[in-house]
Amino acid sequence: MRITTWAEYGVICALHLARRSDEGPVTGRDIAAQERLPADYVEQILLRLRRADVIKSVRGARGGYMLARPSSEITMRDVIHASELETFDLHCISHPVEEERCAASHNCSIRPIWVMLQQKIDNVLESVYLSDLLQDEPAVRERVGLPILETV
Repeated sequence: MRITTWAEYGVICALHLARRSDEGPVTGRDIAAQERLPADYVEQILLRLRRADVIKSVRGARGGYMLARPSSEITMRDVIHASELETFDLHCISHPVEEERCAASHNCSIRPIWVMLQQKIDNVLESVYLSDLLQDEPAVRERVGLPILETV
């Protein structure tokens, strides 16, 4: 599995909004400037997040974007799925080819492993909330069950 720029930038934008949730709406240009991301790319990602009801937009002179619900209710799966449109692309399911090895009618012993992997990834992403990522790295590592790295 490869985390794409869409997913990475989607998480960065959502985290930015979570950190500034008490400050009201934030413009896409402001997010792009502060996070050093391409502004046009950020606007496209924010549109995807809005369509998935992860964020909402506010019109007007002081308008911009904000989380659609508390960060404690938004999972990493919500953000990545909205940004990427999938969390794990099963090529044999998303791009089936008739009468070839990836067709649904073909008996494929590999497909169950990919399906299981997709379910495991989705389960992990469902268990981590945006609010969890507002902590520093050692706290996040502890939250997700990873060892804390020692710094030299």
